[in-house]
Amino acid sequence: MKKEHSRSFGRREFLRTLGAGATVAAAAATPLADEARADTESNDEKRKARYRANSPEVQTFYRVNRYPS
Repeated sequence: MKKEHSRSFGRREFLRTLGAGATVAAAAATPLADEARADTESNDEKRKARYRANSPEVQTFYRVNRYPS
């Protein structure tokens, strides 16, 4: 009896390859995540209020979302 080797890509091989690729991608992205955490603001800047009720963007939001009574 002669065995034929199939060149098809099976489900298990696909999942192994996918898992290995995800592991490599996660390992490669880890150093980039540390660089993104650079503190550019001082503690006072982190605590300041950023919401301005009279800004044009906030006024437009309230004007657009005003419902008739």
